[in-house]
Amino acid sequence: MRIALLYTLFCAVAIGVNIGSQDLVSRLWPAGIWCSILVGTAAGLVVKYSLDKRFIFRFKPQNVSHDSRTFALYTLMGVATTAIFWGFEYGFWWLFGTVEMRYLGGGAGLILGYLAKYHLDKQFVFGPGGNPNPHAPIKKNRG
Repeated sequence: MRIALLYTLFCAVAIGVNIGSQDLVSRLWPAGIWCSILVGTAAGLVVKYSLDKRFIFRFKPQNVSHDSRTFALYTLMGVATTAIFWGFEYGFWWLFGTVEMRYLGGGAGLILGYLAKYHLDKQFVFGPGGNPNPHAPIKKNRG
């Protein structure tokens, strides 16, 4: 239960960073919808990775290279889930034509994407099937 609550909290933090970053970019460059989505996605990704690896999966990389490989795998797992997020956000913007509905769609897409991402990360990034350094000890997930 603790892991579920922490994961939910971290999702909320990452969603706030993502949408907040998008809003900032949109205010600076109103025509740059795709730029704002990319900046928001990148900002949310870095925050979420930092929180997940430490508090959800208790992952301690051996060095910067090991952490970089793990981050790359974490990012790769996020490609499909990012497509869910972007699809919802763009779909809501296309259907309703307002910034508010665009952000609502983005939030809904992020929630669905994060649910899928947890299971992918647990299995393929931080779990036995995804330890990016085969010589490093496998961290067991307690939760």
